[in-house]
Amino acid sequence: MKRFMIAGTSSGCGKTTVTCAILQALVSRRAGVSAFKCGPDYIDPMFHSRIIGVPSRNLDSWFCDANTVNFLLQKHSAGISVIEGVMGFYDGAAEAGSSHSLSLETGTPAIIVVNCRGMSLSVGAVIKGFLTFRNPNNIAGFIFNRLPDSLVSQTRELCSQLGAEYLGRLPVRPDCAFKSRHLGLVTADEAADLKEKVARLGELAEEHISIDRILELAEAGPCRQSSPPEIPKISGAPPRIAVARDNAFCFYYEDNLDLLRELGCDTAEFSPLCDRSLPDGADGLILGGGYPELYARRLSANRPMLEDIRSKIAAGLPTIAECGGFMYLHASMEDGDGNDWPMVGAIEGKAFKTDSLRRFGYVTLTAENGCMLADRGKKIKAHEFHYWDSTSPGGSMTAEKADGRTYRCAHCGPSLYAGFPHLYFYSAPETAVNFIKKCQEYRNEAHKIDPSR
Repeated sequence: MKRFMIAGTSSGCGKTTVTCAILQALVSRRAGVSAFKCGPDYIDPMFHSRIIGVPSRNLDSWFCDANTVNFLLQKHSAGISVIEGVMGFYDGAAEAGSSHSLSLETGTPAIIVVNCRGMSLSVGAVIKGFLTFRNPNNIAGFIFNRLPDSLVSQTRELCSQLGAEYLGRLPVRPDCAFKSRHLGLVTADEAADLKEKVARLGELAEEHISIDRILELAEAGPCRQSSPPEIPKISGAPPRIAVARDNAFCFYYEDNLDLLRELGCDTAEFSPLCDRSLPDGADGLILGGGYPELYARRLSANRPMLEDIRSKIAAGLPTIAECGGFMYLHASMEDGDGNDWPMVGAIEGKAFKTDSLRRFGYVTLTAENGCMLADRGKKIKAHEFHYWDSTSPGGSMTAEKADGRTYRCAHCGPSLYAGFPHLYFYSAPETAVNFIKKCQEYRNEAHKIDPSR
């Protein structure tokens, strides 16, 4: 299984740009390619997917054990697998969640992207530091982002002196840059001239990056053995689950949706922006994260959709609403300019803008009472990343950070999970199973009321 990781010295060093450039170069070569993102990121996989034409997946060594991570990597690998790292190579939650830990767990050679802006000879200190900070580290070489022509010879010599492999560079090209906002890059669907930009990036990669050598290194990683994780079986008629998917709600782990489908569910996508009601026969609802604050006026103006969701949740429609989806369920939500807009009203409260990142990182949730997803005392791993907050954040779960800090969050009940934390089903497959069973119960009750359904 050919695979390599594009990691980096820090967030913002150019990992996504380099990854997209190499992906496009491989696609242009008509090579079979699959893409993955280390950690709980939603936006970077959207860019991967637009380039390679199939979904990019997340691999997370904090959410999952080594067996599950390797199972998911092997399950979705096709030809050459390109894994984009997260933050800096060594950054993560203790010994898990980092690009470094994922590289070791999967036996994947790692290529480190160095942002050379404002540096010359100091690039050598960066190279040496990353090579020697931890061992083993699986570092196979370096790519130098924003490296000018005048420093190429010097940088090659530094790599030679330090026993590192120079694998190329990307020169400064402002016309190929991706725009950012408060949660990171704009989404792939919003990026202007994306096709043209990645085409230019692919050409730059062929010209300045040693693609052939990287493909040789991709064959060097040892193959890890894995087996499918144990997942409880589902019996009975499969439910139909409505999944909100448009520009406002687009943050999903593809493996979450895959797992629901593999367990027999029919997932029906719909748009809270454009559609007037939920899909016919929906037995469950998932409202993912995204940027609802950017579309608050349009979401608020779609009164038929708001009323349909409100009435069906009140009638017991099993619902998972994460982060942006949770904000949408409030009585009102602020947009980026501080304007207040009426929303669904399933949660009595207001989602409002703040000036800083409110919660960031991994958390372990403990259910304070039995609910749709988990029995009392059950622990569920999750992730948060949001600037908006709520006057009614909920208190059904206790969230614990790695440093021991705790806080209450989320509204959980017999048919509802609504809160800022995002869930990853493969970290606790029984959570998905419990949701499906609740959807089946709802379906059975609906059939009693309306036998034609």
